[in-house]
Amino acid sequence: MSRLSNTVFAVLALGVVGTALFVWHYRRPEGPSVVQTPVAPAPAPPAPAASAKATTAGAVEHPIEVVAEDAASQGPIPAEGVEGALEGLFGRKAVLSMFQLADFPRRVAATVDALGRSQSSSRLWPVNPAPEHFMVRTEGGVTTIDPDNGQRYTPFVLLIETVDLRQVAAVYRRMYPLLQDAYTGLGYPGRHFNDRVVAVIDQLMATPEPAGPLQVQLPTFGGAVQPTRPWVLYRFVDPELEALSAGQKILLRTGPVNEHRLKARLSELRGLLTAPSVPTR
Repeated sequence: MSRLSNTVFAVLALGVVGTALFVWHYRRPEGPSVVQTPVAPAPAPPAPAASAKATTAGAVEHPIEVVAEDAASQGPIPAEGVEGALEGLFGRKAVLSMFQLADFPRRVAATVDALGRSQSSSRLWPVNPAPEHFMVRTEGGVTTIDPDNGQRYTPFVLLIETVDLRQVAAVYRRMYPLLQDAYTGLGYPGRHFNDRVVAVIDQLMATPEPAGPLQVQLPTFGGAVQPTRPWVLYRFVDPELEALSAGQKILLRTGPVNEHRLKARLSELRGLLTAPSVPTR
């Protein structure tokens, strides 16, 4: 996998459950690649999944301290400052090649929310999809996720284990007003975006860790026209796994070793996003 460096926690830096989202970034999308165009208004999202339910309107379960303006110019990041803030974390080359900067806060808010639901839309991702395919292995008529599929994520996992999450969380706090406004605009008036982030992290942490290879299957295709990209259509054979949220199924695809290591970082991130303040050092 090329150009993994500098882009890790691409959206996590802005309050996204970065681990799952970045893994999602390295899964082939089910539609055309997203281009940097303004995001069209979307209808109000459906009711949240029970396992990652939204906080009751008006109640804030996990308040986050938003930084104020100060002499060091480290106050809230304005809309026109998003690109610069990302470049400060990941470098200009990575930001221009990997990120969807148009309406970035709204893309982040929509993607975080979608991770906790059964379906997701690649058109709102804040990162560009990579071209690698989902890998499977078929033996004796049984198709499972290829063990080598997890190797695609190893450089990413190694990198995120060295990232200073305190720095990332500090940028998140500075950008939080933009993220909160974007989340409200999705159809959640009176709800707190950080509560949704924490709820989705908790859901990801609860992802099962099955023993043995995970069986997958393609749906039956009728007619003469066959899909040109079948790798985006694989489903888990186990109905309980297939019923998991989009983010949980993405985490399962990374493989058991990577899943365990990513959960460790998610746990650390959760602590930072629920602390009274986020130290930068």
